[in-house]
Amino acid sequence: MKPTESESVGGEFSFETTSSDVEVTWGERLRDFYEEFIYKPGVVAWNDRRTKIGGAILTVYVVMAIASLFYRQPTSNQAARGLHPFTIWSAPLGSTASGEDVLAMVIHATPSMLIMIATGGVFATGVAVVIGTVAGYKGGLIDRGLTSFSDVMMSIPGLPLVMVLAVVFEPTNPAIIGVLITVNYWAGLARAIRSQVLTLRENSYVEASRTMGASTPRILFKDIIPNLMPYVLVNFANAARYVVFTSVGLYYLGILPTSVANWGLQLNNAYKQAGALVGTGALYQLVIPMLAIMGIALALILLSQGLDRVFNPRVRTRLAGGSESTASETGDETTASNEVMT
Repeated sequence: MKPTESESVGGEFSFETTSSDVEVTWGERLRDFYEEFIYKPGVVAWNDRRTKIGGAILTVYVVMAIASLFYRQPTSNQAARGLHPFTIWSAPLGSTASGEDVLAMVIHATPSMLIMIATGGVFATGVAVVIGTVAGYKGGLIDRGLTSFSDVMMSIPGLPLVMVLAVVFEPTNPAIIGVLITVNYWAGLARAIRSQVLTLRENSYVEASRTMGASTPRILFKDIIPNLMPYVLVNFANAARYVVFTSVGLYYLGILPTSVANWGLQLNNAYKQAGALVGTGALYQLVIPMLAIMGIALALILLSQGLDRVFNPRVRTRLAGGSESTASETGDETTASNEVMT
């Protein structure tokens, strides 16, 4: 932050006032952590309509996952066969050709899907951040080795590789399935992050950290990775959507084991057993799982767009009650830098 005019003119301002002789207590550190990582992001997220809607939709899925602990398991002949939605309250969304409760099938597929999304997204973005930042910052032989490894992984067709691995290992754990689906999804993201880091490492504050003798891990975690967070979060949502669509497709094709409940299995049963595409009598068995898939994809898209504002310093300063002049300066600097870049 720049010194104010009164501080500069009066001679009272000194850079030594921020030196380490001022002891910071644990309470102050916890308060700073709360304001920086919980309060300010929360205020920005709450003031964004997309974040609210996306969070509300995702909350519905979390509630469905919790409800699976109490709602009955889908089994054959638990209701009259081929019931349409809203016919009886014991099966409000109808039943399949074998008498399974459609609502129970949707609810019990939710926990495994959320686990796949979390593990697949974390694995893909985690590996991409590690390889991309190290390659971009270190350069030289390390950069060439990691970049070549990423190129090799990118050259392997993703879906056929996942299909082969799924057939060979027949995974039944949703966490392992999530990792399996994104086994080479991270490669393209790692290359993109490397390009971002090549620009960031030339910034003055990174150069200042190097001059002061800061270690490489400290520079990466303090100066580089925080500036990548908006990009990483957006790509986390994209990776999560990739896991949703790919897992549904693999279950629909019968490649993944049927022991794990999934909306893709519902689509498969609706098409092959109920003939949902022939006439409209069983179309609801196809539409209901599709709505579940579309809903969670929409939630991830809205959250990624809303979280992008959370890491915008100008928006955070304005909405969190910070100095308007600081926000204005930040915005002016951002505008100026953009003009220079263009």
